[in-house]
Amino acid sequence: MAKKPHPPTLSPIMIRDAVHAALREDLGLAGDVTSDATIPASAKAKAVMNSREAGTISGLAIAACAFEAMDEGIKFKALVKDGDRVKAGQDIATISGPARAILSAERVALNFLCHLSGIATYTSQFADRIAHTKAQVCCTRKTIPGLRAFEKYAVKCGGGSNHRYGLDDAILIKDNHIAVAGSVKKAIEAARAFAGHLVSVEVEVDTLAQLEEALKSSPDVVMLDNMSLKNLEKGVRIVDGRIPIEASGNVNIDTIGAIAEAGVDYISTSKITMSAPTLDLGLDIQIKS
Repeated sequence: MAKKPHPPTLSPIMIRDAVHAALREDLGLAGDVTSDATIPASAKAKAVMNSREAGTISGLAIAACAFEAMDEGIKFKALVKDGDRVKAGQDIATISGPARAILSAERVALNFLCHLSGIATYTSQFADRIAHTKAQVCCTRKTIPGLRAFEKYAVKCGGGSNHRYGLDDAILIKDNHIAVAGSVKKAIEAARAFAGHLVSVEVEVDTLAQLEEALKSSPDVVMLDNMSLKNLEKGVRIVDGRIPIEASGNVNIDTIGAIAEAGVDYISTSKITMSAPTLDLGLDIQIKS
């Protein structure tokens, strides 16, 4: 069975910066003219955030930051935790305080929470399909620009794992690098000469012949890209546990189970970040007397 990932974390500074940027975008130059026009400045309110469908929650701290950034008098109380699976109709948070500020922050809070919870929910569905194997499902660098850290956080909330965060935290030699370098061997040797001792080197191979060539140069990880199930199984036997094996290409909710059963350690897919539908969450507000 796959090792359970460590609980995910997000930097409070990163949350603050993203939320403030989103609020500035939404408020524009004049602020929330609808709330300012229709709601007395002294009005207080209590709101309940609810999940309209079953799913996995991610992004509560970001939602809380959105409300509190509008007014420090707002109290956000989470009723569940990120990573929790919720039922349709389940309340997930309560918000109380100045009504104008709650309404002004509502959309930003829900935008983050619905999007990230959608990724967490979809990831959990992939993870469930391979829970009987040792394999872990991983996200890729295919993320919405500016939201990568949050989307990768959501993947972990859903029970998935993170691949590299950017171009600078690991060397991943892909087919185009090999084509320019001249061979798998030359690419790996050049990477080894360039990298420090803490930088991992992974190489992507398309054929079993390339796999054999790669193993002679001792990469840290090998990626079997777009291989048939038969060749995946052969590749696992060739590697024989010497290094971790990642599979990629043609991965979706229907194929991931068989790929995992081939014996690989990791399965990377952009589907869990780029194809995840949002989770339907809503906010209902009640004005205090």
